[in-house]
Amino acid sequence: MMLLPSLSLVYFAAQAFAHNDHDQKPIAGPHKSLWYNTRRAIPGDGGTQADSVFSGITTFGRLPYWPCLASEDQTYDIAFLGAPFDTGTSYRPGARFGPNGIRQGSRRLNLYGGYNVPLDANPFNSWATVLDCGDIPVTSYDNTHAIQQIEEGHNALLMRAPATNPHAIGPSKKGKTLPRIITLGGDHTITLPLLRSVTKAYGPISVIHFDSHLDTWRPKVFGGAPTDQAAINHGTYFYHAHEQGLLANDTNIHVGIRTTLSGLSDYDHDGYCGFEIVEAREIDTIGVKGIIKKIRDRVGTTNPVYLSIDIDTLDPAFAPATGTPETGGWTTRELRTIIRGLEGINFVAADIVEVAPAYDTNAEHTTMAAADTLFEVMSLMVKRGPMSVMGNGEVRGDGEVDGKRGERREEL
Repeated sequence: MMLLPSLSLVYFAAQAFAHNDHDQKPIAGPHKSLWYNTRRAIPGDGGTQADSVFSGITTFGRLPYWPCLASEDQTYDIAFLGAPFDTGTSYRPGARFGPNGIRQGSRRLNLYGGYNVPLDANPFNSWATVLDCGDIPVTSYDNTHAIQQIEEGHNALLMRAPATNPHAIGPSKKGKTLPRIITLGGDHTITLPLLRSVTKAYGPISVIHFDSHLDTWRPKVFGGAPTDQAAINHGTYFYHAHEQGLLANDTNIHVGIRTTLSGLSDYDHDGYCGFEIVEAREIDTIGVKGIIKKIRDRVGTTNPVYLSIDIDTLDPAFAPATGTPETGGWTTRELRTIIRGLEGINFVAADIVEVAPAYDTNAEHTTMAAADTLFEVMSLMVKRGPMSVMGNGEVRGDGEVDGKRGERREEL
């Protein structure tokens, strides 16, 4: 009687072994058509992949990923590039995790198709090939070397032929076409090497700088500058940009300023560096439209423009996870509206910085705000069309591709 259970176990084990030995095919379930590589589109005129926002690796807006620094086999018109650097901060560190956090906050951007209603454009489904190129491998032990890595990594992507009309103007005397790079920071120090990269392509460039701080402080005022390396940080990089001839004359502007100063001489020095100032509190007197007008009047619509956005432009109630928060800032709605009001300006590159996810709420307020702001920037770039650098230094956004605005060409 005691042998029967043992014999039964042997029998069933043998059956299981025989089953596993002869049936090695994967289960062909009813969901095979939903696997990631089918590019099955959700119904609607926007269209996006049918994957869940929780599946796959996390890229900006679930864009296709390509290791652009390691391979030139994929071309692009707009590339997202991370710069995980935060050893130039003066208050809260943590922005080295910003690129990852911003990507996390962007997961649902095209959940319903990605169509930007106010701007009447879909940056995820247009003429432009848009990729997430991953991050620049930035050292956290040597600021001088890290800044060099950021400059060289950015420039390696910027100077390639774009996916759309790469030979429309060609390498002749007339000029060439270039892609646009949107950089995910990182503390604001990264803007200095990014400007160095951009000016290699465009020459001295106009800057629209959204921030609560001036960031033109002289190194001896901000941090004391005990060494040449310490003199370059997230409060002095525009001082160095001016000294190095990276900024175009009289076409640069700060927007959203509300910081304390070492004295009124800080304003005088800021003017010396070539900036006009729009204070955050001006929104109470001239409104959103007045702020937009000041920006547009300052930078114009023909010259190349670099857009740098510090997330601390927003009030800490809307973006608590930042390196140096300042109360009295704008709402997320106000910032996005102002960004949209810059349609038509020749943005050749952009960054968003000072997102430090460790200080965010569980609701991801800051990372979502940063991602949504870049959604507006991305939409503006798509609406402007491919960027052409003319031989006389003029930068032209073509605005149309094959006679169509904001529509994907068949071959793309």
